[in-house]
Amino acid sequence: MKFLTEFRDPALARKLVSHIEKTSTKEARLMEFCGTHTMAIFRFGIRQLLPPNVKMASGPGCPVCVTSVRDIDRAIALAHIPGNIITTFGDMIRVPGSQSSLAGARAEGCDVRIVYSARDSLDIALENPDKKVVFLAIGFETTAPTIAAAILEAEERGINNFFILPLNKLCPPIMHRLLELGEVGINGILAPGHVSVIIGSLPYSFIPQEFNVACAVSGFEPLDILMAIDRLVGQIEREDYKVEIAYPRGVRPEGNPEALRLMWKVFEPGPGEWRGIGVVEGSGLHLRQEYRNRDIGSIFDIDVKESRENKACLCGDVLRGVKTPEDCKLFAGVCTPAHPVGPCMVSSEGTCAAYYRYSDGGRWIE
Repeated sequence: MKFLTEFRDPALARKLVSHIEKTSTKEARLMEFCGTHTMAIFRFGIRQLLPPNVKMASGPGCPVCVTSVRDIDRAIALAHIPGNIITTFGDMIRVPGSQSSLAGARAEGCDVRIVYSARDSLDIALENPDKKVVFLAIGFETTAPTIAAAILEAEERGINNFFILPLNKLCPPIMHRLLELGEVGINGILAPGHVSVIIGSLPYSFIPQEFNVACAVSGFEPLDILMAIDRLVGQIEREDYKVEIAYPRGVRPEGNPEALRLMWKVFEPGPGEWRGIGVVEGSGLHLRQEYRNRDIGSIFDIDVKESRENKACLCGDVLRGVKTPEDCKLFAGVCTPAHPVGPCMVSSEGTCAAYYRYSDGGRWIE
């Protein structure tokens, strides 16, 4: 299959690993931001291939995982309002809130449906004109343009019972916040491929300019990731920090202008609440004034009085890269994919799920 098998060539992978070993003399502390990268790195055993001085940590690049418990509780509260239909991506339905989950709400009789896109929710709204259909708008810049397009279509077609709970997040501001915190001491960032297809590589320029940290945009196949790591190691060795695109078949410096036009037509930046990090200014996407009637919060007061996380769950620390899943006492015992305590074990992009499935001590290795 073109653009797949050729990026899984074992001989080329060995050459890249050999080059990294030969050129890397300094300690490289790298963070892959994207949850899909985390899964690929574990699936293909990339951590085990790297020399000891090249270390990798996983970051907060799983949109389901970073959704705050307060926002989960708000979604559950919306599900319990008669006349509402909640639509959501599959992973989100099992994420625990303070006391329950959307799956629990559905078991109690609430109308909660799994969809593959915001566009699917428009069809549900058309089929149920007497109900309010609320799409949980989660994700990063990757999903935001498609959600914006659905809102514009709803406006054009007069589908007045379609709403969103706006929970989308922006990646560059949270990268900036993590580097400001300096908890992990990373000197290289593997930038997310899917997000970068939309926003390009230019928004990451602050990473080398403000923090003297290497940055490379990566795809998701083994050779993509190894090429990006090779670029990062080279920058660290030369102390020549920049943003490089190691995924040229998918990413341009300027990104996708049409997708960005759609996103910024409907949304504007605002505060975003991240699990384990808190509120970060400019890291959330909010509906612009002319589309704010599509925010379900304009109809219902859905501020929950008190939200509580399981204090034993280290998901927030894992998302910041300061802990690994194996530091958590719940991991692989109380907390498993079948019975997840936190979202890092629920999501198919979660770090805990990756450790459980693929790590040396994993219980579900392919």
